[in-house]
Amino acid sequence: MRLRCQARRGGVPFFGWLARAAGTIFVDRENRLSSPAVVDLVRATLAGGSVVVLFPEGTSSDGSTVLAFKSALLESAVQLRCPVASASIQYALDDGSVADEVCYWRDMTLVPHLLNLFFKREIRSKCSFSVPKIRSGNRKEIACELRDEVMSMRS
Repeated sequence: MRLRCQARRGGVPFFGWLARAAGTIFVDRENRLSSPAVVDLVRATLAGGSVVVLFPEGTSSDGSTVLAFKSALLESAVQLRCPVASASIQYALDDGSVADEVCYWRDMTLVPHLLNLFFKREIRSKCSFSVPKIRSGNRKEIACELRDEVMSMRS
C-alpha cells in the first residue's frame, strides 16, 4: 500500500475520491491543529509496515527551485527510527514550458491542465532516489538534510 501526504485540494470530487481510494492522507494546511492527528496516522501506517511518501515542500511551485521542507510529518519516522530516502523528479519538454505546462501550481484549473498534458507529444522525466537510511537528529535537521540531498540530485 502506498500512502501519500499532500495538501487538500477541494472542488475535484472524482480525483479526491480516487486519491482517498489510493490511500492518500490529506493535510489541511490551513489548520495547524490537524498536524498531530496526521502524524499519528502516519506513525500507525509506518508501524504497520506500509511505505509513506511525503511531499514536504507543503505547496507546489514552478519546479525551478526546491522550497524549504516542512518537518512536522517527519516526526513519525524520527520516533520509529524508520529508514528515510529522498527523491527528485525533473521534467523536460522540447516544445513548451515545464513551469506552465507540466507543473500544477498557481491558480491553474485541473481539467484544462490535464487536457494540455494529454496532448503533449513527449514529456521526459528524470527520477533520482537516495539510499534509504535511518537518519539521526531531530525532524528539522532531517528535513534540511533531505532538502540538501534533493538539491544535489538536480545538478
